[in-house]
Amino acid sequence: MSHRLKQQQNVIEVWLGSSLRAPSKTRVLGARRLDPSHPSSSLFSRRCGTMFTVAIVLLLAAPIALAEEIRIATFNVDATPAVGTPVAYAPVREILDPLSARGIVLLGADKPVVLCAVDWIGIGNAGYDAWRNKLAQAAGTTPDHVAVHTLHQHDGARCDFTTEQLLAQRGLGGKHFDNGFLQKTIDGVVAAIGESLKNPQPFTHIGVGKAKVEKVASNRRLLGPDGNVKIIRWSKSTNPEAIAAPEGVIDPYLRLISFWNEETPIASLTYYATHPQSYYGDGDVTSEFVGLARAAREKAAPEIAHIHFNGASGNVAAGKYNDGSHGLRPILASRMERGMREAWESTTKRPIAASDIEWRVEPVRLPAAAHLDEANLNALIDDKKTPGPTRLNSASHLAWLKRNQSGLTIDTSCLRLGDVYIVHMPGELFIEYQLASQAMRADDTVCMAAYGDYGPGYIGTEIAYGQGGYETSDRASRVAPQVEGMLTRALQSLLK
Repeated sequence: MSHRLKQQQNVIEVWLGSSLRAPSKTRVLGARRLDPSHPSSSLFSRRCGTMFTVAIVLLLAAPIALAEEIRIATFNVDATPAVGTPVAYAPVREILDPLSARGIVLLGADKPVVLCAVDWIGIGNAGYDAWRNKLAQAAGTTPDHVAVHTLHQHDGARCDFTTEQLLAQRGLGGKHFDNGFLQKTIDGVVAAIGESLKNPQPFTHIGVGKAKVEKVASNRRLLGPDGNVKIIRWSKSTNPEAIAAPEGVIDPYLRLISFWNEETPIASLTYYATHPQSYYGDGDVTSEFVGLARAAREKAAPEIAHIHFNGASGNVAAGKYNDGSHGLRPILASRMERGMREAWESTTKRPIAASDIEWRVEPVRLPAAAHLDEANLNALIDDKKTPGPTRLNSASHLAWLKRNQSGLTIDTSCLRLGDVYIVHMPGELFIEYQLASQAMRADDTVCMAAYGDYGPGYIGTEIAYGQGGYETSDRASRVAPQVEGMLTRALQSLLK
């Protein structure tokens, strides 16, 4: 029996015990003696009827209370590709540490909600649809109640069935995507969700923690005196000027949301915005320094599900503090782990009820970039002289353009847990969107997970598209500058 149902039963028993004691056959009222046949004795009969009626109503309401009990299920599935299969920039050469797809299912407040974080570089277009549709079916909910995000590790897999189909039509199938592995991973998550739902745990409290992460994140776009990008500070940098420059616009804080059953912690969700790679590109699969930090927390507290999400880090990376040398990966991991640990140690708990939980969805149709031309993209893909990376990029451009032209929208969403708001966004979103969302609810806790639907590529601010730099170039971004206004309005609706 649930804690809430027990409480309700106890209230009924106490109330009945104190209210329904039968009076003696005679009662002294002042100087008069009344016998049971006196009319006033009918008060007892009416009182009994009323009390039993109320008791029956409360007992009939007990199943409703049970149905409203909020519960959480956690899942964790291996998502590691095999040696020799394609990942982001090369075939897998070696597995340095395993990748995973992990998350939670929340039950008892409206439809079930699924949050999932995957150690891949990106999941986009029809690949994103497949993840959401299948996870929704497994959890008994609808796709708009499922948020899937990648952590964007650059030696992780790509998942985009639309782009792969365009390449396969040209005889290029299987070079960049391993559909069999991708489908197998999705099926594994589906099975894990089904298993977890056999024994979900009630949760009575959420916890909120926050800590500053030192010497990890820095802005990638260093502007010159003319207001344009002067230096791109990549994920790794040996440029003395880039290293000496300030961190720039970042969100230095890691935020942590935890779920508890009274005094027992169940799950910890962390949010921090940075490109996660230290070095990459040779096919050495790793969850990178963010995943290694998460693993350290798992070792310290194995009884808790540890799930990490990447924030709006399209223009944020570790370049100021990372020169790409292999020895810096564990150092960056230790700095991340410290932030996770300190956020956990700073956690404050508060009760949570079904009425405090709300799922909000705001579909958006992002404006396509003017440089996307269907005929030109088809020509680039068809031309066998076009370099392989350009054919892949052109197919990715075309995949998203055709979906956009078909009228398909992308869901932005928000999970409200009392005064905590967790926002889910698409693409490689600029940090300014995360900071803006926090400003919209300055007195509350706002977390953001980006890298949802990977189809749009980089999503900059309107001014950034006129400043140059890689992130807003024709190669990297598939949306128009007007995207800022559209997403700002979506955020305002989600956070109202």
